[in-house]
Amino acid sequence: MAGDISVEVAAGLVFHDERLLITQRLPGEHLGGLWEFPGGKRETGETFEDCLRRELAEELSITVRVDKMLTEIEHAYPERTVHLKFFRCSLVSGEPEAIGCQAFAWVRADELAAYEFPSADSQLLARLKSGEWWESA
Repeated sequence: MAGDISVEVAAGLVFHDERLLITQRLPGEHLGGLWEFPGGKRETGETFEDCLRRELAEELSITVRVDKMLTEIEHAYPERTVHLKFFRCSLVSGEPEAIGCQAFAWVRADELAAYEFPSADSQLLARLKSGEWWESA
């Protein structure tokens, strides 16, 4: 039942050269095969910003600057409830490698519709597709 398991997640909207970084979940994972904004589960005692820096280093081998939080979303799936915090990030160093994900892509706002994302991201995607948050990317 939703609510039995609650997960806190930090996710990054990583912008570089007017494109946004997205990653594809590994096939055997929860929501496997879907695309998402990179990040991961927050560990006990860890800030969301530190979680995001750690996850992107581990999963993509990149270093980012975590800027302001853009939005916060809570979404109940049948098996768990996720509390997502999305932060604007800038690539500081490294080239992404698909270490903890199946694949990655750098996309423009008009390309997002070609990728399938989890339902929790629907509000965020609508704002991104409209061009919101891209102006100062």
